[in-house]
Parts: sequence; C-alpha cells; structure tokens
Amino acid sequence: MPSPFLLPVLALSVCMVGAAEFMLAPMLAPLASAFNTSAAHASGLVSAYALSYAAAAPLMGWLSDRAGRRGVLLAAMLLFAVDSIALTLVPTLRAAMALRILGGLAAAATIPTVFALIADRIPQARQAGAMGGVMLGMTAGIAAGPAVAGLLVEAWGWRAPFMMIAVSCLAAFTAGWHVIPRDMPRSCATGKLSSSKKASSGIFTLVLAKGAWNGSAVAGYVFAGEVLRMRYQLEVGSVGIAVSVFGLGLAIGNMLAGHVSRRYQRDENTLFFAAVVVAGSMTLFLTAAIGLPAALGCLLVWGAALGIAAPASTAILAQRAGANKGKVLAASESVNNVAVLVLLPVAASASATYGVTPAAALLGGLCLAGAILSATVRRTL
Repeated sequence: MPSPFLLPVLALSVCMVGAAEFMLAPMLAPLASAFNTSAAHASGLVSAYALSYAAAAPLMGWLSDRAGRRGVLLAAMLLFAVDSIALTLVPTLRAAMALRILGGLAAAATIPTVFALIADRIPQARQAGAMGGVMLGMTAGIAAGPAVAGLLVEAWGWRAPFMMIAVSCLAAFTAGWHVIPRDMPRSCATGKLSSSKKASSGIFTLVLAKGAWNGSAVAGYVFAGEVLRMRYQLEVGSVGIAVSVFGLGLAIGNMLAGHVSRRYQRDENTLFFAAVVVAGSMTLFLTAAIGLPAALGCLLVWGAALGIAAPASTAILAQRAGANKGKVLAASESVNNVAVLVLLPVAASASATYGVTPAAALLGGLCLAGAILSATVRRTL
C-alpha cells in the first residue's frame, strides 16, 4: 500500500506547476522594470514556459515509462527548485526566458508522471477520486498563485514568488524521497492493466475529444471576464471576484470527482455527462441575457463539471494506456495546450468581428463535439 502522505505530496507538486505558470500575471510590470524592458516583452516568460511544457510533455511521458516514475518526478522537482532560484540571479530577460524553458521541461515531466504514478499505485475504482484530489492542488496553484505572487511582490520584490516556488519544490522533493514508492518492474506494470487492442483502440479518439472539450472550456473561461464587464457593467475588482466563482466550482468538482465516479460506476459515463454539462453551462453563460446571479450559477456549474470531467478523463486514459500511460497522459497534456493556444485567437477574432455569441457558439459546439466523441468511445467498451 502506498504511503498515506503520497497524494498530498503529489498535490503539492502539481500545485507548484499551476502556480509557476499563472503567477506571472500580476508580475509583468515589476519584471519588465527589473529586466529593463516592456511588459509585452516580459510576457515572453509566460510563453516560453507554456510552449516548452507543450512541446516536451510527450518526451517526458515516454521517459517516465522507461526510466521510472520516482526518478523522473524527483528530478523534475529538483530542477524546478534550481530553476526558480536561478531566475532570481540572472541579469537579462533572455537568460530568464531560457530558464523558463527549463521550468517548462520540469512541468512537462511532473504532470503526466504524477497521474501515471496514481494509476500505477491506486486501485482502479479509486483512481478518479485520487486524481481529483491531486488536481485540487493544481486548481489551488492556478487560483491562488497570482494573488499570493502579487502580495509577495509588494512585500519583498519580484524575486519572492520564485523563492516561494523553490522552497515548496524542495519540500516536495524531500517528502517525495520518503513517500514516493520504488518503481515496479516493467512486467508488473504492464500486466496490471489490460493491454489488449480493444482497450487501447479508443485512446487517440479520447485524446482528441479531451482537447476539444477541455480546450474550448478553458478558452471560453478567458472570455468570461469580458462578458461580465460588458453585460453587467462591473468594475475590474468586481469582475475578478465574479470570475473566481469558476475556480470555486472547479475545486468543488475536483473534490466530488470520486463520489460521482462511484455513483455512475464507470468513468466513461461520468466523463460524457460532465462534458455535456460543461458545454451547456458555458454556452448559456456566454450567449444568454440572464441576470447576474444566474450567470454566476452558470460559472459555478461550468467549473464544477470541468473539475469532474478532467480526473475522469485522466483515469480512463491511464487505464487504457497500460505500460505506456506516461506517454499517453503527456500527449494529452500537449493536445490540451495546443487546443487552447489555437482556440483563443480564433475565438477572439470571431468575437471581435461577429460578436460574442458566434464565438460562444463555436466554443460550445466544439465542447459538445468533444463530449460526443467521448460517447462514441464509451459505447465501444
């Protein structure tokens, strides 16, 4: 049996990945001043991290399948810590961007390895709940990272958030050294789950489906703040508070993932219904002239359904991938990131040219298409 501290340590690890990516939002001006450049150029630190993450994830997933989960995850945490410390010492933006690329590599190694490790060590019936609990750590990092970073910058300067990441990653490395189990022999890992052709036939479809519903849901979330501002004439601070309802829903969904999975008995059923709810609530929020309380309710349901769908989808992919779960989960991460990068400018252009409603219809339709794709795989099992 794995250590009872394993899941909290894994949650801390993915929390740092989420925080490291999103915490720069309030820091662009201080970073621009520190590196004697503009905020627009400083935003390249975000792009360098995200693109490195998306490009390297398949390789890192393959490496975790071959070299072992424990070694790859511990090395990623150590690299994250060293990279964050080094970022506080470099004199130029170009050097900082190079280091952010290394941080993206560490993130690319962390996410698929964490969820592959859960699939290796947690009984199948409990995997969706365990993954939801660990994803709650990432949700916390994404939601709280910018706020905490902003407070730290105000108190101690732009280097403080990076030091926070470094200290947290060193804590995760130290704890992980003691609680992350030694890797199972490859023969055991391969035999634990079915590797039949039927079990693996839907993996490609599921990866594409997840890219569709997850990518469109995240892209739609980016528009949520502007919709709230324009439709309800909210000030910036009020928009920030209103949008945080989505994060609350996401956390609730992560916590409910295990219960919903047991209720529907099959993760495939959970995924289908949750993705349909994501599509419906997102489209209603973006297109319908509803009151503010109803809009906030849509945001809450939208986030909760996404928080349930994500761990269910990850559990399904891990179960089907057999010994290649690291590679498959990493490929899914890359597809998700690429989908968001493609959909954001397309939806933004559609919104600017034709209005919010056509852009929302595009995103909602793509999300629903992803749910239907998932359903076609569900019926083959």
